[in-house]
Amino acid sequence: MADYIVYRTRVSVITPLHIGSGNTLLHEYDYAIHEGRTWRIDEFSLLDAQDVDNPRMAEHLASTPPVQLLQPGDFKEDGHLFRYIIQGTPRSAAEGAEVQEQLKDYRDCPYLPGTSLKGALRTALAWHGWKQKNLKLDIAKLDRRREWAAQNFERDIFGATPNKSLLRALHVGDSQSVPADALMLLNVRVVNIDGKLSAPIELEAIRPDTIFESQMKFDWALFSEWARKQGLNLSGGEWLKSLGHIVNQHAQDRIAHELHWYKTLPNGGRLASFYERLSQSEMGEGRFLLQLGWGTGWEDKTLGSRLQANADFMERLIKDYRLTRGRRQRGDPFPKSRRVAMAYTRNPQGKIVGETPAYPLGWVLVEMTEKR
Repeated sequence: MADYIVYRTRVSVITPLHIGSGNTLLHEYDYAIHEGRTWRIDEFSLLDAQDVDNPRMAEHLASTPPVQLLQPGDFKEDGHLFRYIIQGTPRSAAEGAEVQEQLKDYRDCPYLPGTSLKGALRTALAWHGWKQKNLKLDIAKLDRRREWAAQNFERDIFGATPNKSLLRALHVGDSQSVPADALMLLNVRVVNIDGKLSAPIELEAIRPDTIFESQMKFDWALFSEWARKQGLNLSGGEWLKSLGHIVNQHAQDRIAHELHWYKTLPNGGRLASFYERLSQSEMGEGRFLLQLGWGTGWEDKTLGSRLQANADFMERLIKDYRLTRGRRQRGDPFPKSRRVAMAYTRNPQGKIVGETPAYPLGWVLVEMTEKR
């Protein structure tokens, strides 16, 4: 076997994908709304266009939202005052309304970071490894720090240290960037199990049907005789050989659980139909479904159904780590809410007159082809 194998990785976005930059954009300060589109302001170019040597102008600039410095004629697609333009607008047009920014490169072009893709693969591998190693739930093995709670279980699955971890053999690169016109404005709400909706959350997101190209490498040298002589002794190499199959098994487990949840939701018809169709997707070797990014939920960031198989353990986990807010009775569903993209009905004047939970976030199709 070669020391390593490199795969071309093609990631096709199925439902809107948000991977946040950590920045919050403010209406009239970071972006403008004009003629049904959202215009991301280039703050430096806009400032350079002003007469900052005039003391009165400098004082005016200090107290004026940048959008108020713009004139109707400034809104040009090839103009220098805007970094990029997105079709559609946020629901709220109030000054200071917030939009969570999508991660982009230095040219304002979105890309898929390898850490996000590897993190989702890691979750699927951990879910599989739990069963393969016949691990048992033990509350005493949980780390008291919430963000590291499952650390000891993960060491049992992947290896005792990062240097001796199976994940050391899995390299996932950042994707090539895509043009800014792959962006969309997305309105997300949290929908509770009783169908009630929370306040809207506005996001930049990647449009469905966007394709990211990247590379993935399996480092087989770490499983060689040479590596064993170095004291590595990595296990789980067969999991990487069956990566597509493993990830699809995890995806189908998630899909079945989500389908059941949305079937019980009073306004979950569109989402249930989506998961029905997704469950019937035909996959194969090197071709698998995956959910990643923001909004995928607690179950897709943890061991998920492996933990929920033991009701007593889950109740203790929820209590000790304060995973819920407000009153909760033993046996109540957990988690009891989901983040979903909304669809809107508008009247002839453009006013929103109805809304429906429409799609989950972050589902992608990954296709791997060996690079020769």
